[in-house]
Amino acid sequence: MPHAEETTRSAMEGLLATLDLEKLEENLFRGKSPKVGWQRVFGGQVIAQALVAAQRTVDANRFTHSLHAYFLRPGDPAVPIVYQVERLRDGSSFTTRSVVAVQHGRPIFTMTASFQVEEPGFDHQTAMPNVPPPEQLLGEAEFQAQLLAHAPETIRRYWGQKRPVEFRPVSLRHYMTREKLDPEQQIWVRTTGSVPAERGVQAAVLAYLSDMTLLDTSLYAHGATIFDPSIQAASIDHAMWFHRAVDFDDWLLYTQDSPNACGARGMTRGSLFTRSGALVASVAQEGLIRKRADD
Repeated sequence: MPHAEETTRSAMEGLLATLDLEKLEENLFRGKSPKVGWQRVFGGQVIAQALVAAQRTVDANRFTHSLHAYFLRPGDPAVPIVYQVERLRDGSSFTTRSVVAVQHGRPIFTMTASFQVEEPGFDHQTAMPNVPPPEQLLGEAEFQAQLLAHAPETIRRYWGQKRPVEFRPVSLRHYMTREKLDPEQQIWVRTTGSVPAERGVQAAVLAYLSDMTLLDTSLYAHGATIFDPSIQAASIDHAMWFHRAVDFDDWLLYTQDSPNACGARGMTRGSLFTRSGALVASVAQEGLIRKRADD
């Protein structure tokens, strides 16, 4: 049963509380998981908490520009996660940190993150795809009312819960067919509450939402989704590059494509754009997508 304070605060307030780590000792932090009933900790939460731990050992004028992470074991949501930060380098322009997340005496996650003093330089980016704006797409309430009534329980449970991030997929076709589709999708995303105007917190929230929906994209070419009980799916690694400051006051477009799947692994690339077309971050992830053996 959720704690009383968890039932009264918003999902966004709950996420910000989850990202506010407890300092145990120099370079040592502890984070907790929200009580949402999942059997394992959401990967985006671990990425975001590890990034916060690293940020708290870095000068305030240095901002995250990249992270590279591996998921080693499933996280246990019932117990805290301890984050151990190693200060690898403090240079004149760049700072590098390594973070290991530990539960039950064993590492469950490892990440290296790099930070840079902001400076001017060459500037170009790829163009944002031309897609319908979020106002022309089904809202969350309409989506749930029209599509979840006859959906499997796992899909209803995932899309029916209150979350700190709202999604508006440009296409819902993959939820209604087992047809093999192009392994790509575009999703408008926005936070369901305000995010503090602090670059570190904004980067952590962006890292949190970047882990959502990626694995699913790698399954579209096979007429499957991660909600299929015959599919075993889990993130293996996650990389992210932060290009520009992000503003969470409006929608972001998350474009994704999966260039490859083989060896029970699927790879997906993602780009996050502001509504005006500024590329704020790029993402790459490989995950386990294995067909379960028949009973």
